[in-house]
Amino acid sequence: MFDKLKVFENKYEEISARLCDPAVASSAEKYTEAMKELKSVEPIALKFREYKTCKKELSDAEEMFSEESDSELKEMIGEELAELKNREGKLTEELKILLLPKDPNDDRNVIVEIRGGAGGEEAALFAAVLYRMYSMYAVKKGWNSEIVSVNETELGGFKEVSFMLNGQGAYSRLKFESGVHRVQRVPDTETQGRIHTSTVTVAVLPEAEDVEVNINPADLKIDTFRSSGAGGQHINKTESAIRITHLPTGLVVECQDERSQYKNKDKAMKVLKSRLLEAEREKQQGEVAQERRSQVGTGDRSERIRTYNYPQGRVTDHRIGLTLYKIDDILNGDIDEIIDALIAADRSKQLENNEE
Repeated sequence: MFDKLKVFENKYEEISARLCDPAVASSAEKYTEAMKELKSVEPIALKFREYKTCKKELSDAEEMFSEESDSELKEMIGEELAELKNREGKLTEELKILLLPKDPNDDRNVIVEIRGGAGGEEAALFAAVLYRMYSMYAVKKGWNSEIVSVNETELGGFKEVSFMLNGQGAYSRLKFESGVHRVQRVPDTETQGRIHTSTVTVAVLPEAEDVEVNINPADLKIDTFRSSGAGGQHINKTESAIRITHLPTGLVVECQDERSQYKNKDKAMKVLKSRLLEAEREKQQGEVAQERRSQVGTGDRSERIRTYNYPQGRVTDHRIGLTLYKIDDILNGDIDEIIDALIAADRSKQLENNEE
């Protein structure tokens, strides 16, 4: 581990020196590239320096402890030793986490697709609740949200809704949201007060970059149609909505949010590329995922990951056994506590696998 850390420290010093080079400082392209490299190694290099300082202080304190004869001073040094050993242990764990392989998609924007599952209209209504939850979370994070397509019901629910979230680290925060979300509550239409259970599926896809997915235009069937809302009421009277069918895979993507046909096509292509990239990623990692299932689940859309129980005011994430009794806060976008716990569990599992 320490050999790796020394490499990061040397790289950090090399990039820092390069940034002082007038040839780099005067070139926007070179400077930006160097800053990007620096950003990737800086957290590890600085944490390693902090660790080395702690080790030096610990070594000095141990030497003083062994040479000291005064009982009071020895007790004080002993207390300092205990604190330094505790700090050394924490820094070691932090460094192990920093050295874990980084998900290359973590810094990407995401495309979120929410679909009503079992439960008919009640499932569609809860799909709209989840859309609101993620939208409010995006606002808290300063991310930009754009609807790609939405299929509304008469009562204001969503049979399905697809939207993009653009912001730093969006995928790293939301990637564990993929799966089946279950809701238990008394529907407004229920006259006898019985609790109904419904499900909604969520898929979180990292936005694909153009260089990663090469689509042959001959493989696409592109249709235009009029955008429509609930009850068939037309949002506009021109055929600006776009439906793209990828013939080799049968994947179909629609976008009807924009009034511009060009903008709708651009959004639809982004979604299609992300879906194709995700399908390829799942295919490549299928065998690995089977052998080493993460503690926080596979991210498969058929896996029940969370239950929202309205009568008890609780939300339970089944993958890590976390239960919080603040359903209103969570549905208003306060989901960092759940996300942080899922990330911590994933890191813990990775550390365990590395040690094995």
